[in-house]
Amino acid sequence: MSPHEDLARQVLAACDRQGIMLATAESCTGGMIAAALTDIPGSSSVVDRGFVTYSNEAKQEMLGVTPATLDAHGAVSRETALEMAAGALARSRAGIAVAVTGVAGPGGGSADKPVGLVWFGVAKKGEEPEAECRRFEDLGRDHIRQETVRTALDLMLAKLTAR
Repeated sequence: MSPHEDLARQVLAACDRQGIMLATAESCTGGMIAAALTDIPGSSSVVDRGFVTYSNEAKQEMLGVTPATLDAHGAVSRETALEMAAGALARSRAGIAVAVTGVAGPGGGSADKPVGLVWFGVAKKGEEPEAECRRFEDLGRDHIRQETVRTALDLMLAKLTAR
């Protein structure tokens, strides 16, 4: 089981209570958010699909992220996270979608986008998508990816339980 089992169960239960399905759009986590959710028996009643869009081409083809967004802001950006989340929502039967794009390391970072920088997008039907940024301490690739999964689940749960 995932180290995020309790949080994943809460997300699934919140979706179930609202009668909606969920989708994930993942870059730096490579499907770990979907795995944390689908590790739980019965999750198929709530999880619609997960998009693993590691390359820019996949982000464009599968989620509709525009080349202009990627050219102007890069894959690791607020704008890309928002388009990923909106694209996952539009290309699924989900009522809520979460997207993650970041620099998990050990390489690939830069001065303005260091290792540990992750952008999150959350889109819920009938609402404007929202984005948040986190800078996780560079304690290794696994740490950054696990913190990204935890934060994505937290953000989905907060969106699902907001009044």
